[in-house]
Amino acid sequence: MLWVPFLLVTWAAAAVSCARLCLAAVEAAQPPAGGSAADRERDRDRELSLYEAAFLAGGPQRVTDLALVSMHRRRRLWLAHTGWATVVDDDPEGADDVERSVIGAIGPDGQSRIAAVRAGASAADAVRALADRLVASGLAVPECSRSAITAALRGVRRAAVLTVVLAAATALLLPAGHAPDARGLTWFALPLVLTLGCLVIARVEVHPYTRWASPAGQSLLTKVSRRDPLAAVAIGGVRALDDPALRAALMPGQRGGR
Repeated sequence: MLWVPFLLVTWAAAAVSCARLCLAAVEAAQPPAGGSAADRERDRDRELSLYEAAFLAGGPQRVTDLALVSMHRRRRLWLAHTGWATVVDDDPEGADDVERSVIGAIGPDGQSRIAAVRAGASAADAVRALADRLVASGLAVPECSRSAITAALRGVRRAAVLTVVLAAATALLLPAGHAPDARGLTWFALPLVLTLGCLVIARVEVHPYTRWASPAGQSLLTKVSRRDPLAAVAIGGVRALDDPALRAALMPGQRGGR
């Protein structure tokens, strides 16, 4: 009966990981604190700005990419295929807080690596304020909730793998008389069914909360037209660019930006 402790470990791992995922999902589904239900309902029926659509579709970096593309098209910046961003305006001043964050991330020299600009501008106050507004309106998933669900999903997957590994180990490695028989091995199927079933349900019920946009935000994203090139970038990212040179500048290491 040496295999029984292994079985108890699989049961405990499955139960704890699935419970953790359920608690994280319940927490993510709670309405945001602050603001009235009427205000949140009104926010869910309005039209998204391009920055809001970019954040909900791809997070802070997508917002920065949208600003970079917009400034490049207006000849405020030059984005070279070598991966450098250069200010070409004699009197650089962004049209909004996000663009000013981009200029600030480039620095006083007027030139910087695009990767560094992305990192700096994505962490700027302007993007954080945008994220806070979307979370408060119930359109974006809070970072803490998304991280908790992602970690909980990893825990359930690990518990499923652990069950298979320990079942195989008890059947193949334990000496005769201590290894489980066919009936004993079926007990290992219970935690495996629990974890796999939990992952299947999570694919439908929890997966939306691993994205930047909440279900309400995802609904609004479907209403954004992609006919505007900038809207296409906001929703689809730099892969939606029709300019191969600009795509290459924003996707270094990928020939032609593909």
